[in-house]
Amino acid sequence: MIDNDALAQLLEQRKQIRQHVSAEEWRARVDLAACYRLVAHFRMTDWIYNHISVRVPGSHEHYLINPFGLLYEEITASSLVKVDVNGRLVEDVALDVNPAAFVIHGAIHQARPEIDCVLHTHTRAGVGVAAQTQGLLPISQHAFKVYDRLAYHDFEGIALDTQEQARLVADIGSKDVLILRNHGLLTMGRSVREAFELMYYLERACEIQIAALAGQSEVIIPSASVCERTCEQFANDNSYVKGRDWQALLRLLDRTDPSYKG
Repeated sequence: MIDNDALAQLLEQRKQIRQHVSAEEWRARVDLAACYRLVAHFRMTDWIYNHISVRVPGSHEHYLINPFGLLYEEITASSLVKVDVNGRLVEDVALDVNPAAFVIHGAIHQARPEIDCVLHTHTRAGVGVAAQTQGLLPISQHAFKVYDRLAYHDFEGIALDTQEQARLVADIGSKDVLILRNHGLLTMGRSVREAFELMYYLERACEIQIAALAGQSEVIIPSASVCERTCEQFANDNSYVKGRDWQALLRLLDRTDPSYKG
């Protein structure tokens, strides 16, 4: 572990990395750093813990992830580190990676080559729903977004055992949203934007469920056909959204703290 002064100096030196990576990798770094900042903005962090990873463009072996010890609000494009599927650093830098990251992230990236980004959280509402026997209830429009995309994985302890990876991947199957029982939430995307969008909707769905059940009144669950139709409507909304939501979120970051791009 290095002290704060040495860390600040190291992170300043890391800004030179832009000169040594491809334009495609730099764009991936900026998007991933933006995602960390947005997760912090929407209060989905858990101190320095949890992870968001993205595949290095053009590589099926290397991924970008947060160095262990930085808050999400401190993450920048240049501070992200490059690792292999086992979470081992593949660059010479005096930064650490939390070993728990790639028991989950590494397994998914290896098993699902079409997935570029994996996002994991431990929010109050997310863990609350993960601890409820019925899981996520289809009681809100936000929940319908992930209605037929959702899988579950039972809690096996802190994610440090590589033997759990096969069971995790089997439970996920072809889905891109996962509730880890008694643990938290996880979303996957073919882009950083997609993974964040799914997490935002999933988190809001969990918050709504906790609030609705707290009222101790019977909740309304629409018919399966309505749930399925709404999920299909969400699946087709990119035809007119066309990424405008992500661009709006980037403008939000640019107004508040554009340092994520550095």
